[in-house]
Amino acid sequence: MHDDRRLTEVRLDRFLRERIIPAVYPRRVPLALSSWDVPGEPVPVQDALRQKFIPQDQGAAWGQPWSTKWLRLQGEVPDSWGSSADTAVEILVDLGFSGDLPGFQCEGTAWRADGSVIKAISPRNQYIPLKLLGSGMSVDFFVEAAANPDLSQGWTFAATPYGDKATAGTEPQYRLGPIVIAELNQAVWELHQDIATLSGLMHELPMELPRRHEILRALERMLDVMDPDDVPGTAAAGRAALAEVLARPAYASAHQLVATGHAHIDSAWLWPVRETIRKCARTFSNVVALMDEDPAFVFSCSSAQQLAWIKEYYPELFGRIREKVKTGQFVPVGGMWVESDSNMPGGEAMARQFLEGKSFFLAEFGVECQEAWLPDTFGYSAALPQIVKAAGSRWFLTQKISWNQVNRMPHHTFHWEGIDGTRLFTHFPPVDTYSSEISARELAHAERNYRDHGRGTMSLLPFGYGDGGGGPTREMLAAARRNADLEGSPKVRLGSAAELFASAEQEYQGLPVWVGEMYLELHRGTYTSQANTKRGNRRSEHLLREAELWCATAAVRTGAPYPAAELKRLWRLVLLQQFHDILPGSSIAWVHQDAERNYAAVARELEAIIASAAAAVLGEGEQEFLLNAAPHPRRGVPALAAAKPVRAAAPVQSTDADGGYVLDNGIIRAVVNADGLLVSLRDHGSSREAIAPGEFGNLLELHRDTPNEWDAWDIDAFYRRNVTPLTEARSVTLERDGGAAVVVVERLAGTSVVTQRIRLEPGAASLAISTGVDWQEREKLLKLGFAFDVRADRSASETQFGHVFRPTHLNTSWEAAKFEICAHRWIHVAESGYGVAVSNDSSYGHDVTRRIRADDGGTTTIVRVSLLRAPKFPDPNADRGWHELTVTVRPGASIADAVQEGYRTNLTPRVVRGARGAEPLFTVSNPGLVIEAVKLAEDGSGDVIVRLYESLGERSAGTVSANFAATGVWTVDLLERPADAPGVTIRDGAAELALRPFQLLTLRFQR
Repeated sequence: MHDDRRLTEVRLDRFLRERIIPAVYPRRVPLALSSWDVPGEPVPVQDALRQKFIPQDQGAAWGQPWSTKWLRLQGEVPDSWGSSADTAVEILVDLGFSGDLPGFQCEGTAWRADGSVIKAISPRNQYIPLKLLGSGMSVDFFVEAAANPDLSQGWTFAATPYGDKATAGTEPQYRLGPIVIAELNQAVWELHQDIATLSGLMHELPMELPRRHEILRALERMLDVMDPDDVPGTAAAGRAALAEVLARPAYASAHQLVATGHAHIDSAWLWPVRETIRKCARTFSNVVALMDEDPAFVFSCSSAQQLAWIKEYYPELFGRIREKVKTGQFVPVGGMWVESDSNMPGGEAMARQFLEGKSFFLAEFGVECQEAWLPDTFGYSAALPQIVKAAGSRWFLTQKISWNQVNRMPHHTFHWEGIDGTRLFTHFPPVDTYSSEISARELAHAERNYRDHGRGTMSLLPFGYGDGGGGPTREMLAAARRNADLEGSPKVRLGSAAELFASAEQEYQGLPVWVGEMYLELHRGTYTSQANTKRGNRRSEHLLREAELWCATAAVRTGAPYPAAELKRLWRLVLLQQFHDILPGSSIAWVHQDAERNYAAVARELEAIIASAAAAVLGEGEQEFLLNAAPHPRRGVPALAAAKPVRAAAPVQSTDADGGYVLDNGIIRAVVNADGLLVSLRDHGSSREAIAPGEFGNLLELHRDTPNEWDAWDIDAFYRRNVTPLTEARSVTLERDGGAAVVVVERLAGTSVVTQRIRLEPGAASLAISTGVDWQEREKLLKLGFAFDVRADRSASETQFGHVFRPTHLNTSWEAAKFEICAHRWIHVAESGYGVAVSNDSSYGHDVTRRIRADDGGTTTIVRVSLLRAPKFPDPNADRGWHELTVTVRPGASIADAVQEGYRTNLTPRVVRGARGAEPLFTVSNPGLVIEAVKLAEDGSGDVIVRLYESLGERSAGTVSANFAATGVWTVDLLERPADAPGVTIRDGAAELALRPFQLLTLRFQR
């Protein structure tokens, strides 16, 4: 038989393009337009509808970047349109869409004259059914058109001015396309979907498979029976020609896909938060409209914050969503306030993501999410399994690990084991996207890619346009129906994530186990980009700790009112900033400007709350008290107490040394040379030198930082090959600050002026180095390094409620890929009997390397902190300006010392005047059991909640005692509900603990 396959395929493509697609809407008439341009930021619908609309030409240019134009669309449907069973009347609105992805360009929201939302207008969802207008055969409604610029630029990562309104300019971005009343031919539309499904499947099947050729010949018969001059009249015959091949059932062993609608809407990214709110309304109105048409359609919605916005700004739409939740079609998932980053938020912040998210879903919908849902977060902390389980959830879903540059995850369904031993049923959809279009290519990839064949038979298929929103379309639902049971395709059924998890958990016994973090081998620069945002996050987390502690203390000790509503509002604002494109520093300038303003407001409000609580606790007086919010004693003040601090130790001794200085406080001794480099650091307890022979600490290094793509996200390994050590100082001087000695070093990093203050305090076990930089570099990376004389085969990095060990060697590609790692407040390297801790006040990116010295055979372990970057996309001025970043170095440090140093560096001593001190609300007998939060209960009962964890990675026993009258003690989950906890015995109003390594525990004390 002659091979005419390509001839038929080309024939099909042209027939589809020139005959079928135009025949979907064979008749169109233009609408009359009028418009009103919003002079500034978007306005509520009722404000817009009161404005004077002026005539608007079709095809006109419109939309300076980030502006809003309101359009009024008016007209009459021609007689007899939509009168047959195969036709319907729709309005088509083209705002000037390009062929690029939805969500990254202009968008619109259709509104009725009564101010209710109809649905969205987007590039691949341009229609509005006439029946939704509720106005008979007359057309009269409004479109709120958003001129969001396309910052994706084809993902060239070129610098763009559009991310900041101040630099975006005023040139119109779009030109209106056709805005018409159109008659939809249902038969032709259905035929189009048949062809899309079969043609797509055909191209995925192997050439030698008979099924491929059967489909080709069926499509050929369809082309033969169709009249190109009368597509509507012959569409039924064309469909009949395809019916037999569409009816062939799937193989019995076909992979099963549970397709759940989704719209991964980034809460901020290449658009500001204010636009995300509108994106949510557009997407959710689309979803609800689709649900009205298809009762089988199920949509998974993850972020509580996004639904909270809808409740506040679109209450009518929120009511419709609530009804769809009741029917099981609109399904809240994830149980988090936002889809946050999971590497950098502190332990308590991650706990609050679930507390606030799950509480919102329970209060508003009566739904408790059983799955954590983080498809796009840039790596997954090894602490997450325990936190998810402590929130009362059972399952975890991600997708992002498919982006790994080097190593491929060995499983798609598995148990994930966290740092404490908690195991979490985890699924990683093999379709490798959270925004599937249910294309044949994606379905085939999901089946081929699934790594657990023979043990599992199913996976999840999240479908719908995402990132910038849009969600599922009717075309996607049509594809799902056609692939429900189709030979050559996986079996697709509409459903929820919970259905997939429950079925997969039941069928797949003896799951494989992944232990530790799921490190993303990409986007390593997000630990460092946008330093001000990261500093704001760290500062806010610790201010919230202080505020809750002292407000709880004031409530218990004095009966002062507890500002629960204010604290919740501030927590939620901080949690929003932890979204996985805000805290990582990968958003446009506008987003980070908003974040910095929010952090400043949070700090102001929390400082006022703390001051008020302190005044209530201490009373009026002139005595000085140290409010110690740390979980360890400080300057003689017990943990969590307010008391008079012990007078400082003897002043630090300082002497000149060859143009540098020697600092000695009797606990540690540091030598800074004439170039401001740390050449010696000893603790008197061991008398051991921490700095490697002939090497330095406090070494700033400036790297070229030009990643291949994803500028703000990525650091590529080749950055290390271009480095300038900053070994020359412009000046090195000594200052005294009370009893402390401070070496001040000035130098240049490129063209940026750097001022370092190397400070040794009386009685301190660590040396503090504050680096102030007027950062003016572009595409550079600034690191601060310390070369330690330590043979460390692994490093310990703080993570939520514990720490994670990572090898310092490069034995495998998995270790080699971790050339940049995340640590919270401290990182620790050690050999048996000796270690060094490096803490920080706002940095997250680090790298740890090692080398063997040729002269003495010793090992040098280099710990470097990533201070600043200067990526050009998406914010071309990222990080430019003034920064101050502090690290401390503690020689002779154990893990316990590192934990204490982390709190010490991040909780600035707070000295307040008053009349009396206050004993701590709680006392813990073992310092390895660390209290992370003290607060009053969410239910307003006045009960006191204390959250603590085992911090040393070992079995630890101790007692938690309340220093107030407590009538009962319970173990509870993160939502403060009774929950069993191993290793806890309640006796005499106290909790006796025997905790496993890194165990997290929440206790509720009834007053």
